[in-house]
Amino acid sequence: MGFCISCGQQHQDDIRFCRFCGNQQPGEQLLARLRQEAEQIHYMRLQAQALAQQQQQQQQQQYSQNQYNQQPRW
Repeated sequence: MGFCISCGQQHQDDIRFCRFCGNQQPGEQLLARLRQEAEQIHYMRLQAQALAQQQQQQQQQQYSQNQYNQQPRW
């Protein structure tokens, strides 16, 4: 199932015109390309999240190390 790019109503796949608003819908080639781009964006987002999490862990380790080094040694 797909959605109209104009009015947002749900419709069956492979239709050329929306039965609700009458606007032309994108062809299958365009939809395939958009799906591929969406997958690439999703993959890049996951990579960025993993990198951010790794950096956060490194910062926490550095903070813990600095706190340990700053404690007075009696």
